Amino acid sequence: MKKTRAFLKWAGGKYSLVEAITAKLPKGRVLVEPFVGAGSVFLNTQYDAYLLADINPDLIDFYNLLKNSPEKIIRVAQSLFVANNNQQQAYYDLRDAFNLSSDPVDRAALFLFLNRHGYNGLCRYNRKGEFNVPFGKYKKPYFPEKELWFFAEKAQKATFICECYSNTFQRLEPDHVVYCDPPYVPLSSSANFTTYAAKGFSLDDQALLARLARHTAQERQVPVLISNHATALTYELYRGASLDEIQVKRTISRSAGNRNKVGELLALYLPGMVFDGG
Repeated sequence: MKKTRAFLKWAGGKYSLVEAITAKLPKGRVLVEPFVGAGSVFLNTQYDAYLLADINPDLIDFYNLLKNSPEKIIRVAQSLFVANNNQQQAYYDLRDAFNLSSDPVDRAALFLFLNRHGYNGLCRYNRKGEFNVPFGKYKKPYFPEKELWFFAEKAQKATFICECYSNTFQRLEPDHVVYCDPPYVPLSSSANFTTYAAKGFSLDDQALLARLARHTAQERQVPVLISNHATALTYELYRGASLDEIQVKRTISRSAGNRNKVGELLALYLPGMVFDGG
């Protein structure tokens, strides 16, 4: 089956891992993603329905608009993808417009513009909640019309909600399957969790998610698959789950020469498994 790309550029996007993830995902009626991000797994699986959550309200608002009013949002967004806007000052003017706007359609269209014109497709906000990614200096940013329409059509099977991952776990039912793509742990022990804590995802959250996955499989009989960096910490956190490590290229680096392969860990929690402790 031909893979479908997400219309958003997204740090940590799962397009390159889709085959490995779908091979591990159990059967079920509804796929639940508490960290949906750009939605590569959603776009490349075939469940009857989807429950897709994220804590980023701009992302979820965009998805709901695209689901319900695709023609309007695509038309408005496309009007921004012109050569005159692909300049530094125009980018910063439109970034300011996004940060000041409360109009749902304008804000969504600008969100897509910033995603495709900003540095490395990053999505980052300052402490005031203002989008602050710098200009990306791309020759001709691609307008993903085909990908937007594909997403809009598939979104008819999906419910999009803006909430914390722990709340999404409370919604689970027996015919659900969960895939979690949380903010990853740092690759080196010298790194710290300040960047994750700033996004509301700390080392405690990493441990809580692992406990939730164990509890969900054991007590609620709902399978959970988690992806993360393969480190000593994640091997310990996911101890007792079915673990697969695969090598993938990192895609967050702007320089292709710096995109080294790193280990990714897929941890599968299945009903009936016996886990040590916790």
